Amino acid sequence: MSSTEDITTLLQRWGDGDRAALDTLTPLIYTELRHLARRALRSERDDHTLQTTALVSEAFIRLVGQDRTHWQTRAHFAAVAAQAMRRILIDEARRRHAAKRPDPALRMELDEAFELPTQPDELLALDEALTRLSALDERQARVVELKFFAGMELDEIAQVLGIGSATVTRDWRMARGWLFQAMRDAAGE
Repeated sequence: MSSTEDITTLLQRWGDGDRAALDTLTPLIYTELRHLARRALRSERDDHTLQTTALVSEAFIRLVGQDRTHWQTRAHFAAVAAQAMRRILIDEARRRHAAKRPDPALRMELDEAFELPTQPDELLALDEALTRLSALDERQARVVELKFFAGMELDEIAQVLGIGSATVTRDWRMARGWLFQAMRDAAGE
């Protein structure tokens, strides 16, 4: 049995309430969580208050605190962990944002080279736009979330979501355009 199959089996046992599976699983998924956290923090400011270990710990606490999640695969776990990390980073941005007044000239370009914003105002604007996009097209929002917050490449996203690479590329382009317009509208441009 491969390491991925081992982890998937342990995730499923944990989801069914087997605490011993969680004990065995913890060191195995810690590496995966550190990798996701490093990706999520890659484009954050150097003086960001959350470091990799803190983000991993907070995400792990949130994941373990979920009641009997039925984990389907290792990729499913990675996607849920990326979403938890997104929420943690957004909460941190809200906390930082509350301490200062927002910039009325906020504008974020979503071009091919776009990376996760580093300024709290931009991160909050992205989160708000992404929440609205999710109501319109949940899959497109998931593609953006996995690209920005998990730092995944489009082919990795295709694997996690179980869809073709061409579909992910199309969703990425459409979502990027939609987010660009939504954020321009929010900034009053």
